Amino acid sequence: MIESLTQLARARAGETTTAMQAVAGKECLDPDTVRQEVARGRMVIPANVNHTNLEPIGVGINTRCKVNANIGRSPESSDLTHEIDKLNVCIKYGADTVMDLSTGENLNEIRARILAASAIPVGTVPIYQAVNDVDDIIELQPDDMLRVIAGQAEQGVDFMTVHCGILRGMLPAACRRKLGIVSRGGSLLARWMDHYQAENPLYERFDDILAICRQFDVTLSLGDGLRPGCLADASDDAQFAELDVLGELTTRCWDAGVQVMIEGPGHIPFDQVAMNVERELEVCHGAPFYVLGPVVCDIAPGYDHITSAIGATAAATAGASLLCYVTPKEHLGLPEIEDVRRGIIAYRIAAHAADVARKRPGARDADDRMAAARFAFDWDTQFALALDPERAREYFDSANAPQPDGEKTFCSMCGKKFCAVKSSRALSGSPPPAA
Repeated sequence: MIESLTQLARARAGETTTAMQAVAGKECLDPDTVRQEVARGRMVIPANVNHTNLEPIGVGINTRCKVNANIGRSPESSDLTHEIDKLNVCIKYGADTVMDLSTGENLNEIRARILAASAIPVGTVPIYQAVNDVDDIIELQPDDMLRVIAGQAEQGVDFMTVHCGILRGMLPAACRRKLGIVSRGGSLLARWMDHYQAENPLYERFDDILAICRQFDVTLSLGDGLRPGCLADASDDAQFAELDVLGELTTRCWDAGVQVMIEGPGHIPFDQVAMNVERELEVCHGAPFYVLGPVVCDIAPGYDHITSAIGATAAATAGASLLCYVTPKEHLGLPEIEDVRRGIIAYRIAAHAADVARKRPGARDADDRMAAARFAFDWDTQFALALDPERAREYFDSANAPQPDGEKTFCSMCGKKFCAVKSSRALSGSPPPAA
């Protein structure tokens, strides 16, 4: 048996690791609280032992809500340099984790460069590379899939999406859907099972996957291969049948000393979002929930960073721990750098709004400082506090002409005569502007 090096095993043994101490400092938590949360599986610290330049973060219901950004080339567009540029944008605008979803050529080189350049945790979906190496999914054998997982783990990947919960018996229900299976990994495995009339090889070889993850401390992200791709398919029998299997696999991960989080939907009507989060937390025994969106309407292509951020706020308020961003290009094309920027900011807004709603310690401090800066017409402080300082300053400078006396005590929306803050400051009994 391979000796366990995982944060989970060490936490259960009573050890407060350097990574746990770092997370405690970032989250304003006691280090032993972090250790206890990791030990019980409610927090994960994705930290592959071979990702040596990593700055650890915690993902769990008792940490601030985190944001993941997806990058990666496709066979049709992008290149290595462009993906590194995207990674730098992710880091600049505050993504907490990043997933490399590259397909096409030179995948090992791309991943190595991303890992070397990234101090934040890096995730992958190994089946993409496995399928990339063959002409058709049906040519893959289970050992091929395991070799890719092992290779990526050894390379230093911190967390991996594996679609182990979609089983052959669920396919008839999935085929009755309006939009079928929209997960790339889920649809590929469904074709494999249908062709061979056999069970999901990732489910059947799950113990082998756990052995790999235990060796390198890879956090498993149990993929939602049957997530709904439209509102009509939300919360159906196929989705919840897979979730039940993910609950079983969660306990198997913990028994093996492997960290685990659960991926969730997808396209969900707003009124079903909280129920989906609560159901996951119950079925999967409190394991951290990692949601894509959810997208709360199907009719806004080009603006799905907004439709999904609405759902993400609801999900995070209900208890989701990690939000996978959606960009304006969702459903339309491979995101470019500006799309990545917009997606990250939209999701940082969603995560922050949820942190405020959940009354996390210190979550509202920046908002209160912003209010004081606005009352004082302290524009530089306002820009510094903004989630996207450059965009805020750009909009202000483009909309407000320089004043002859240098005065900036109003903006172009109200103008000097109608500025509500100026009028409020003139009222007797108003507090003085902040220093």
